[in-house]
Amino acid sequence: MRVNDNHYRTIWVDNNDSKTICIIDQTCLPFEFVIKKITTYKQMVDAIFNMEVRGAGLIGAAGAFAVYLAALEAPLDNRFDVFITAAAAKIKASRPTAINLEWAVDRMLNKISTITDCIEKQKLALLEAQQIADEDAEYGRQIGLNGLPLIEAKSRQKKGGVVNILTHCNAGWLALVDYGTALAPIYAAHQKGINVHVWVDETRPRNQGAFLTAWELSVAGISHTVIADNAGGLLMQNGMVDMVIVGSDRTTFTGDVCNKIGTYLKALAAYDNNIPFYAAVYSSSFDWNISNGVKEIPIEQRSGNEMRFIKGLDSNDKLTEVAIIPHQSPVSNYAFDVTPARLVTALITERGVCSATKESIAELFPDKLHL
Repeated sequence: MRVNDNHYRTIWVDNNDSKTICIIDQTCLPFEFVIKKITTYKQMVDAIFNMEVRGAGLIGAAGAFAVYLAALEAPLDNRFDVFITAAAAKIKASRPTAINLEWAVDRMLNKISTITDCIEKQKLALLEAQQIADEDAEYGRQIGLNGLPLIEAKSRQKKGGVVNILTHCNAGWLALVDYGTALAPIYAAHQKGINVHVWVDETRPRNQGAFLTAWELSVAGISHTVIADNAGGLLMQNGMVDMVIVGSDRTTFTGDVCNKIGTYLKALAAYDNNIPFYAAVYSSSFDWNISNGVKEIPIEQRSGNEMRFIKGLDSNDKLTEVAIIPHQSPVSNYAFDVTPARLVTALITERGVCSATKESIAELFPDKLHL
């Protein structure tokens, strides 16, 4: 993504110091574009937990770099592996729902376990973290190319008219190392000159749609409109939505999709109105061990303060936070829900588009799933 005429990824190794990892602090967007420097694995754990970095792909890459930073901090003797194992457990616990984090951390541990020299472990950890980040960006690019024909087909059907796409939360460039998942086909369509318009769910309580997706689309010059979370059904009933594209934090090998809270309701509305509902996912966000997402995927519950308070600019353009719920009222803050496979029209992956069924997924990923 280009910001102020410069190309950025969402996470990278500092050009002047390989022991420092740079991130775009997403808690500051859309009001400020802030680059934060991370030098310890605990700082990266805090960045993941506090959602300074967020999105399934990005927190996987952040987790990988956290293991690298832990390797730099570990004692260079027989205590090295003990230190890394303890650090890895803390990293994985920071966000339990998105499987990319666990996957990336385990991949890092497996990689550095292949050698014994501690200094070499540090070097290998950096190379592997960079490899994970590069793969993440490339998968996003491929998802964009594979999802593009779906938008092209709708554009042809509408004889070049506006293709209206509804999305939920932020599954764009900011949610991966680059390109994104749900927004990647939209970016590809825009680059080809297809007339697209995006309905952007605000996505309470953290407003990732209103804050992040809207900012991304503004930077990219793509037509969009921010809507209240509960407006999507009305738009669908009135023929104002051509398709829904969302991301996924964890997808079962049977096609159930776990995504930001509120996704399931959009899928129900799309199903009721015969509107295609696509989930953009890639191999590392599949859970190859879970078949029933509703029963088996752990749903993160976050602090009630995310619902109690909302931030924004006041009349003097000063960033402020205000309470919106009576202080005596209890709050429950579930961060994700699960959309059953029966409501998913298709999955857009880095290897192609498939039905949300075990058999179709296995055809694309025979190396991951054996029938």
